[in-house]
Amino acid sequence: MTPPTQHGPVVARTPEELRAALADADGVGLVPTMGSLHSGHRSLMRLARGRAGTVVVSVFVNPLQFGPDEDFEHYPRDLGADTRVCAEEGVDVVFAPETQTMYPAPQMVTVDAGTMGERLEGASRPGHFTGVLTVVAKLFHLVRPDFAVFGEKDAQQIALVRRMVTDLNLPVEIVGAPLSRDPDGLASSSRNAYLSEQERTSALALSRALTAGREAAPGGAEDVRAASRKVLDEAAAADPPVRLDYLALVDPATFGEASADHRGEAVLAVAARVGGTRLIDNTAVPL
Repeated sequence: MTPPTQHGPVVARTPEELRAALADADGVGLVPTMGSLHSGHRSLMRLARGRAGTVVVSVFVNPLQFGPDEDFEHYPRDLGADTRVCAEEGVDVVFAPETQTMYPAPQMVTVDAGTMGERLEGASRPGHFTGVLTVVAKLFHLVRPDFAVFGEKDAQQIALVRRMVTDLNLPVEIVGAPLSRDPDGLASSSRNAYLSEQERTSALALSRALTAGREAAPGGAEDVRAASRKVLDEAAAADPPVRLDYLALVDPATFGEASADHRGEAVLAVAARVGGTRLIDNTAVPL
């Protein structure tokens, strides 16, 4: 276990080191991450810092949630930089296990994400949410937090984590942190670093499409879809193009498609590729 510096967190690499670091902890808040920490992660840490006596940030690139053609091997990893970000945000403990520590043997028992996990992101990335829920359940067991903070950028993920906590009677409060955006409007993401300047300009169509859809909400669900689709159709002809994966207006309780006469809150979600980078974004839409 790496001891804290004068202004830094304890870095625990094993469950035993984590237990030692949390031996006298009271009111533990957990921020699960895959590292490559950015302004969005900082907002999660600040929310946790305002509520918890002890803040734990996990830094673990989880292989179970990556598909065979995804960027697991190339996902950015820099624990030193991540620890410095945590120090700046007043984090008490960084839990940064190795893959072998989290998965000492092939994982035979997993948390099934069910039909809700087969839609949208789950349809595009089969098995993704089973991997997410499995590692989150492991982290809850190891850290034993009173609450955990998740970003609302991953709207389907946080909905599934909440459902897992409810269905499995896990004693953890799930706290949603508002989606964080870069100054140009792009949703904050570790993958934004992959974008060239031109690709980033094209990628701004995602947030513009969501804004257009939200502004069309008084006309109902079909107007929301049409307004968003118009922006994305134009972006498909840009250079470089935005290649749409999905655009969906969904019921936040199930992530099934919102009906034409849906009333109440809905979630407008989009996923697309720009160059070799896959991006997601969403916004709440009151209908």
